[in-house]
Amino acid sequence: MLILSIDTCGSLGTVALARIEGDSLEILGQTELPAKTYSARLVPAIRETLAAHEATVASLSAIVVTSGPGSFTGIRIGLSTAKGLAEAHSTPILAVSRLAVLASKARLEAAALDASRGEFYLGDFSANREERLLTREAFQQLATVGHSLAVCEECVLAVAPNATLVDPPTAGDALRFAFPRLRTQDFDDPLLLDGNYLRRSDAEIFAKPKTASHTTP
Repeated sequence: MLILSIDTCGSLGTVALARIEGDSLEILGQTELPAKTYSARLVPAIRETLAAHEATVASLSAIVVTSGPGSFTGIRIGLSTAKGLAEAHSTPILAVSRLAVLASKARLEAAALDASRGEFYLGDFSANREERLLTREAFQQLATVGHSLAVCEECVLAVAPNATLVDPPTAGDALRFAFPRLRTQDFDDPLLLDGNYLRRSDAEIFAKPKTASHTTP
């Protein structure tokens, strides 16, 4: 089985292709996409990655997409591209959380990402399996901000100095994380699939309230 993976949630995007044979997963290749180039470079990068391994969209058995949290624009581009590719050949889609991939990569039960504006995304994947958006103060006070926490950004490590710093999660990491679900064909419904934003978009936050219209009787 050939599996395509897309991650455009962070400042560096990645596209990866893997082959699954029995109980093994082999990453065949991974391509990096610089920030602010996703809309122009994602589809060509996918095409180039597939061509490098003599594969096509039709030959894919599934598509893994990292659905956030992270860049709102990046999430939308990644999801819409994955859905568009999947629709053409009814290819199954499997969405994963960037926080969950980060925690899994570090082999820890919690992970945190910078959410900008002095806020943080925190995922707890122990018993509760919860993801939240926290203020700096709330983030600092949590007991999980310690050795059990994975981070991939220096600015988050500065707030949680006892955390474990690892490289940012990639599309290849998402494939490894999704491997158990891929084997059991635990796919998502593309019609119900949406971004894992955890926070409203800027347009929603800063939108001016509508003025009530008045009609003359």
